[in-house]
Amino acid sequence: MKKYAITLITFVTFNLTYGQTVVIPKTNDSRVITTGVPFMLIAPDARAAAMGDMGVATSVDGFSQQWNPAKYAFSEAKSGISLSYTPYLSKLVNDISISYATYFNRLNEYSAISASFKYFSLGEITLTQSENDPGINVKPNEFTADVAYTLRLADQFSMAVAMRYMRSDLRIAAVDPTADAAGTFSADITGYYQSEEEAYNDFNGRWRAGFAIQNLGPKFKYDDGGRENFQPTNLRLGAGFDFIFDEYSKLAVTAEVSKLLVPTPPILGDEYQFTDNNGNGTYEEDEDDLEGFPNNPVNSNVIVSGQDPDVSFLSGVFQSFGDAPGGFSEELREFTWALGAEYSYQENFAFRAGFFNEAEDKGARKFFALGAGFKYTTINVDLSYLFSASKVQSPLENTLRFSLTFNFGAGEYDEY
Repeated sequence: MKKYAITLITFVTFNLTYGQTVVIPKTNDSRVITTGVPFMLIAPDARAAAMGDMGVATSVDGFSQQWNPAKYAFSEAKSGISLSYTPYLSKLVNDISISYATYFNRLNEYSAISASFKYFSLGEITLTQSENDPGINVKPNEFTADVAYTLRLADQFSMAVAMRYMRSDLRIAAVDPTADAAGTFSADITGYYQSEEEAYNDFNGRWRAGFAIQNLGPKFKYDDGGRENFQPTNLRLGAGFDFIFDEYSKLAVTAEVSKLLVPTPPILGDEYQFTDNNGNGTYEEDEDDLEGFPNNPVNSNVIVSGQDPDVSFLSGVFQSFGDAPGGFSEELREFTWALGAEYSYQENFAFRAGFFNEAEDKGARKFFALGAGFKYTTINVDLSYLFSASKVQSPLENTLRFSLTFNFGAGEYDEY
């Protein structure tokens, strides 16, 4: 009996002394949510860019496919083709850009079909092994192709569903023979409301509202052993009002908020064993000793606060509304917001301005934008220019974006 008592005492003493652990959080002030193929969220057209990268609740145009294809049900034109070009990192290089093309066709008063193609070129890269090696040229790129169907469910409300294929060819086979292009599918669900024109004391007016859940699809990876990447699943909500002063002039004001429906990175820490010198079972920095500190943790990447982001894409959508380590206040900071205005005269000239805001610890994107639009017969030309208002320089700062739209069968549908 005495032998067993000594063994028990020894075992308890060992666990009190060496069996304790402590988790030390890793310092990480930035809570940026990252996804694969982020170029899918970049505004490709000049009109939306000039109003602060918004488009879910603005009036219909040729580029509605990017923001809210449900708007096509309110197009006055029978069909249209739109083209745009956006230089990227233009201060550093001249061969990185985003090209975008869309097509829409109203089948009748209640439905429409549309499609688009978006191409992100990362330029030409020369890979060399030595100083005298002529090297080989590679051209990493990404693209998306999608189609949408729009149905008008009421006189003032429509919805659309879009299906998209995405391909990302960024892994270079010359560097990694196992690399391959990644491809996956996703879907959008959108809705748009546009009221009848109403008379007020000094002007007429029209309300607009829209929502969009975009890039809803499975995670993807570049090889069998690689990390799975979330698509940039995104929620957009917007509303606006048109001040119609007379038959020639109109001022449209719009606000929009958006949020990535992707899990927030948790706060991670390193777990260490410690010697409990004071015997209270709690680590005291000045009294206890860490085993192997600081280079030999017992376990790395322990979740200190937040939730495990290694979930399916659908679970990630629901988790994204309540997994921020900072609680509700951090969840609110994950929403970006934008304000935009567009003044148009005789539908032939438009002047636009906008502001976009993102929280400092969520990416710190802040910028002002200006733009203009011109219409000649059935052709629309749009331009925009971006001014960064953040300490973090925007890759699109001081970039002139250009868009061109051809409308066919203008005025065939009278929506106003």
